[in-house]
Amino acid sequence: MEWPPHTNETRANRETHADINGQPAAGRANGPHLQPLGGWRKRALDIAVASTALVLALPLMIVAALLIKITSGGPVLFAHRRVGFNGKPFDCYKLRTMVEGAEQILQEHLARDPRATEEWRQTQKLKNDPRITLLGQLLRKSSFDELPQLVNVLRGEMSCVGPRPIVADELPRYGSMAGEYLRTRPGLTGLWQISGRNDVDYAHRVGLDAQYVRNWSLWNDLVILAWTVVTVMRFDRTS
Repeated sequence: MEWPPHTNETRANRETHADINGQPAAGRANGPHLQPLGGWRKRALDIAVASTALVLALPLMIVAALLIKITSGGPVLFAHRRVGFNGKPFDCYKLRTMVEGAEQILQEHLARDPRATEEWRQTQKLKNDPRITLLGQLLRKSSFDELPQLVNVLRGEMSCVGPRPIVADELPRYGSMAGEYLRTRPGLTGLWQISGRNDVDYAHRVGLDAQYVRNWSLWNDLVILAWTVVTVMRFDRTS
């Protein structure tokens, strides 16, 4: 999907040497008072959409939480450290879809399966992930596992629409486009979501994130939100 250039937004791609969790943050947007992409208009849309969606989704989240407790025990929520606006780290929330001890299971799986190791290196994802529970597969297919990120949006750590939230280890893979990522809040949805995220390789995902930032407009956000509803209903396009 192509977006027309938005002339009110200029590209930010400046280099600094600040650190994110001890790692260089190439392309970090300069200035402690710099506003995230879209300013108050985008923030107002985020608050309106996220607060409404959270109220509507709360019954589903309660049912999902009960099912997680019944089927696998352990914590209901999973918090993973991600890189936010201007390189500030934050805890990104999801409903837990993996077994406990998932990191050890991943390492053991990669150690005995070279093809899985290569898939993980290229995409940071596995199509056949041994860590994911049966209920977790259903939650991921429906994208219900990401509903707690509405709280991240209301807290100002994420936006309803934006680049895919990434971990600090992924930022160097953005290369010269890291500045685009750091210029805005990561999104609950985005171009990567509506462009078939299961079928998009990592380099293409980076390009979609940069394309979104360079061509941002409030209208584009509304279009992406509308397409997200359609995409979520097509389970073959989500994971």
